[in-house]
Amino acid sequence: MDPSSKGRPQTPQYDPTITDKVIAATGPNAHPRLAQVMPSLVRHLHDFAREVNLTVAEWTAAVDMINECGKMSDDRRNETQLLCDIIGLESLVDEITSKMLATSMSETPSAILGPFYRQDAPLLSNGDSIVNLSPSVSWYEQAIADSAFLTGRVVSGRSGMPIKGAVVDVWHTAPNGLYEQQDESQPDMNMRGRFATDADGRYSLYALRPVAYPIPDDGPAGRLLAMLDRHPYRPGHIHFIVSASGFRTLTTQVFDDRDEYITNDSVFAVKDELVVKFKPRDGDSKALWTLEYDFVLGSQEI
Repeated sequence: MDPSSKGRPQTPQYDPTITDKVIAATGPNAHPRLAQVMPSLVRHLHDFAREVNLTVAEWTAAVDMINECGKMSDDRRNETQLLCDIIGLESLVDEITSKMLATSMSETPSAILGPFYRQDAPLLSNGDSIVNLSPSVSWYEQAIADSAFLTGRVVSGRSGMPIKGAVVDVWHTAPNGLYEQQDESQPDMNMRGRFATDADGRYSLYALRPVAYPIPDDGPAGRLLAMLDRHPYRPGHIHFIVSASGFRTLTTQVFDDRDEYITNDSVFAVKDELVVKFKPRDGDSKALWTLEYDFVLGSQEI
């Protein structure tokens, strides 16, 4: 033993061959992409376990957490995806994918889908409202104060030309911070809608200025946030999926610049290009605010 190390805790020596054995076990007919990524994944996981001296109890707790996420997930809530969100993994993977597939420098940045997307939102006409509002709800007055008209164009990143017939799928929470599937007081598919752009590539709809809200903290993801002494809040945002034939589908969000959490998003999804400023709207009995925002789509490479 080195005399200089006397009295210092010794780093345990682990089997140095197990990682290479696991990697070498992959067969010659393995899926090509898995054969490419799994060696790196195994090395990172094994190195992590050695670095932190991961114990069986800790590994079991992590497995139990992931299993619990799966059991909680359904078509209305994806807890496993939420867990990925709070460690920034979905935002990172989204950025990697978006930049790998970009076909122009002008494309609108993407942002994460989030765990509350629902397929088959109502198909509405331009100028319709996605807000089904009853005076009986506790947030009625705030909804009136935040009533907004949203419009803009969908254009090609390469040519700058408008895209006719693009579908703009939009959704956001109510002023109480809840999506409709979380809130029994809201009708089905409230605050959701799909709109097709006209010949000028323009969409238009009535919605609400978004509000900050906490991500659900009644499950494993929330418990992890609490253990890390982190807040659960997301800045006010509106979700969009914009799709058109011949173009790569864009999944993104726009963020209201008035929000205090704009620089401290619990899922790390804010990008400067997606921060927007609502302006007062005059002469419209349906809206007190307006936002004009264009979406620039990249071409679908064959």
